[in-house]
Amino acid sequence: MGIAVRLSGVSKRFGSFAANSNISLSVEEGTIHALVGENGAGKSTLTKIIYGMHQPTSGEVVIQGKPAHFTSPRDAIKAGIGMVHQHFMLVQELSVAENIILGHEQAWLFGPLPLEKAKALIRKEAEAYGLAVDPDAPVASLSIGEQQRVEILKLLFRQASIMIFDEPTAVLTPSETDMLFATLRSLRDKGKTVILITHKLDEVLAVADTVSVMRKGEIVGTVPAASVTKPELARMMVGRSVLLRVTNPLPSPGETILNINKLSFRTPKGEERLHDLTLNVRAGEIYGIAGVEGNGQSELLQALWGLAAEGSVISGDATLKGRSIIGKKPAEIALMGVSHTPENRLRHAVILDYTISENLLFGRHREHSFHQGMGFNNRTIKSYTEAMISEYDIRCTSPDRQPLSALSGGNQQKVVLARELNRPSISLLILAQPTRGVDIGAIETIHKKIIEARKSGMAILLVSSELEEIIALSTRIGCLYKGSIRHEFSQEEVALKREAEHEFEKEIGLHIT
Repeated sequence: MGIAVRLSGVSKRFGSFAANSNISLSVEEGTIHALVGENGAGKSTLTKIIYGMHQPTSGEVVIQGKPAHFTSPRDAIKAGIGMVHQHFMLVQELSVAENIILGHEQAWLFGPLPLEKAKALIRKEAEAYGLAVDPDAPVASLSIGEQQRVEILKLLFRQASIMIFDEPTAVLTPSETDMLFATLRSLRDKGKTVILITHKLDEVLAVADTVSVMRKGEIVGTVPAASVTKPELARMMVGRSVLLRVTNPLPSPGETILNINKLSFRTPKGEERLHDLTLNVRAGEIYGIAGVEGNGQSELLQALWGLAAEGSVISGDATLKGRSIIGKKPAEIALMGVSHTPENRLRHAVILDYTISENLLFGRHREHSFHQGMGFNNRTIKSYTEAMISEYDIRCTSPDRQPLSALSGGNQQKVVLARELNRPSISLLILAQPTRGVDIGAIETIHKKIIEARKSGMAILLVSSELEEIIALSTRIGCLYKGSIRHEFSQEEVALKREAEHEFEKEIGLHIT
């Protein structure tokens, strides 16, 4: 078996910052090679070098025995390399076949597109690799899993022999993930080389042949997947032992804090995104909403936090201790005792150019404790900032001068959670994707803080696309499908099934597909 990709002494610098440092790595042909590491470890930069999106500052890249000097992805594609990005590169208005041949039309100027020939090839490859999809279907009509199959077929159509997958299961259901793994194994068995970037260690161990671990821009180890455990991989990634699942003692829920009754939501275009959604969240419990993104999660969050677009139609009600929050502005809802971490922190929770201290103060700047006379009490703000940095392990150097943009995604998220979990007089905490884009070390810290908030008596509504997270943290779980709760797992069911996590994931998956 030959070497598909060989990197020798590869480094990549952006100014004074070293994203990759002296990396040497070999990826064998016909294998699935996983690349794991914390946020900022250098995984994306390294794969972008292989794919021609970045050029190395130093070192050598050898593809199937030949030195490579790619100036763009087009060069890498010609060399037989393809990449499926985390956010799919598809034109929704075009058909499957049109998307697959886009940029690879092979037609004479002003001549007709060879669509029929392309469709025949697509059907052949789809059958060979178990990628069932209709070449004539508009991409906009496909599920997320089907769209991913289109991306894979694009690589096959271009005869890629080396395929890079960036977080391919981020938005897939458990059944879609199983189908993807079957496809990856089929690709490998037919001689293709797969490079897999993922932060889900269970998936690495389930599908990979070899695992390379990156930390601080360097490769710290490459091991056969069959010879390593999940805790060992986590220790290699972080440099210390990591608690993979927080202790979550049984709660004793109190009064109902949030009551959602027959909530429906229509977009300004008239699309129904929520339909008679009903649930309640009690003090001292975490209600987890499981579901594939796009089934009404965003609209539920918009309704509960007063961010619905103008022209949206909301019916039904959501009450906080008996008082309606529908139709109110975010500032009014916050004053009622609600705290919120949005699904898109960059758009709705932080300002990257402002300092860490300023971001910790946003939304809390009107609190009397931070004021002195006509201005701010800088001593109180400094003390509060230092306490949050210590308590949430926010990795920074100078919080009153360092912009938030200088921090990793995980540390930015810890800033948001520190601010929102410590607001005074909070009775309801709405958490949306609290660990999205966060590495395994930061996840440990965030999960501990969420459990502490629940134990203090806070009612928590948790919306997450990570089933493992939903199972680990939730008291009850509601399966959201096409805008309604399709099935609810009781506190007793969740407690009994939590230990059999993998089987429980499959059971939840049956109710969200």
